[in-house]
Amino acid sequence: MNTKVLFVIATGLVLGTTKVSAQATDCATTASIAYEHAKVKNYASAEEPLWKVRKECPTYSVATYQFGEKLLKAKLKKAAAGEKKAIASEIITLKKERYQYFPAKTKLGVMHSDIGQLMFDNKMGTKDSQFAEFDKAYNEDKGNFKRPKKLYTYFSLFVDLHDEGKKELQGVFDLYDDITEKIENEESRLAKIIAGYTEKEESGTALSSKEKKKLKNAGINLTAFSKVKAGINQKLGERADCANLIPLYNGQFGAKKGDVSWLKGAAGRMSAKDCTDDPLFFKLVEALHKAEPSAKSAYYLGILALKDKKTTTGLKYFNQSAELETKANDKAKVYFRIGEVLKRQGNKGRARGYYRKALKYKPSMGTAYLRIASMIASSANGCGDDVFSKRAVYWLAENYARKAGKVDPSLRSTATKTAANYKAKAPSKTDIFNNPGITKVQIGCWIGETVRVPKL
Repeated sequence: MNTKVLFVIATGLVLGTTKVSAQATDCATTASIAYEHAKVKNYASAEEPLWKVRKECPTYSVATYQFGEKLLKAKLKKAAAGEKKAIASEIITLKKERYQYFPAKTKLGVMHSDIGQLMFDNKMGTKDSQFAEFDKAYNEDKGNFKRPKKLYTYFSLFVDLHDEGKKELQGVFDLYDDITEKIENEESRLAKIIAGYTEKEESGTALSSKEKKKLKNAGINLTAFSKVKAGINQKLGERADCANLIPLYNGQFGAKKGDVSWLKGAAGRMSAKDCTDDPLFFKLVEALHKAEPSAKSAYYLGILALKDKKTTTGLKYFNQSAELETKANDKAKVYFRIGEVLKRQGNKGRARGYYRKALKYKPSMGTAYLRIASMIASSANGCGDDVFSKRAVYWLAENYARKAGKVDPSLRSTATKTAANYKAKAPSKTDIFNNPGITKVQIGCWIGETVRVPKL
């Protein structure tokens, strides 16, 4: 090979390297301009350089797709009705490009559910194609499919497809159970955060600005999940009433009576819908307990015992169920049921203990707080030494009622009214003035708690 040829090759290599280097520099410069504008939401200036990076340097940074999505969503929000579908389509394309170039930084549960929601909101494709995106998200990456609105849309589409004859009723029930459990787990997580910060405030410790923000966000998200759960229950509606459940399960019983999973689901749904008077419920429970004695079968045997007015036997079965139960939400429901039985018997102290156990496993169970508040308020006259301390019992009842509304937004209105009623019966500002130096009141009898004198 002569010197001239070698020179040409070497020159080509240098020029090629220089070209690649220049392109990399150009990508970095253009991206920097685009990102700086996008950070301050100056999307008009960000759009041209951002799309240039997207086209010429698609693998430069995932930020291109993150800012691009924010830009397009801002456009979508302001767009006229006739323009929305095209912009939504572009967002979907951008999401798919992100997954193509940055699969490790793209969550499938988020991507597919986002695409499904965009299609649903903007009437793109069929119900089947919209549902398919949500179904991919749920089955391939359930952990990252958790936005309340998207969970509702997914379930709503499934029910609509059932109504069109494309999905089985049993499938509707199965998805309902799964999504409800997911929502209740999120509610418990958020309620635990709220309860923790609320107790800190009630103890007289001020929250930091960061803690206040966390408390506020937890409340907002808890409200969203509460609304979605109510919406899902409404969507399920009459499809899960006894009139539909009994013939469905009667028809399936012969073939399914050895299927433990099916028996649990059928008995659970009939119990939840209070279809327990039908002979089918006894058949389901009997078959379930024979196939696999468990927390569920013990719980249902407890229900049947109570119907026969065998309270002691019923409580025995419920306690067995609680001990065997592994799911926190279900364990909480059993403890709450025991609390209800004890409350009806007038055993307030033991009832409160079981309500507290329920709250331990499901912090979002606001009804348990209301039950405790009710029992405390009803004991005001018997748990104080004088007029002031007797009326102070209502402050404690008020505190419990307010907690109910904080951990369960669906009870907020009821809890607020109940708390206001208790507050009206508690000592007034004049009563506090006439009892100087009292900052706390120790409440006796079965209550055995201390309540702080509020600053009125």
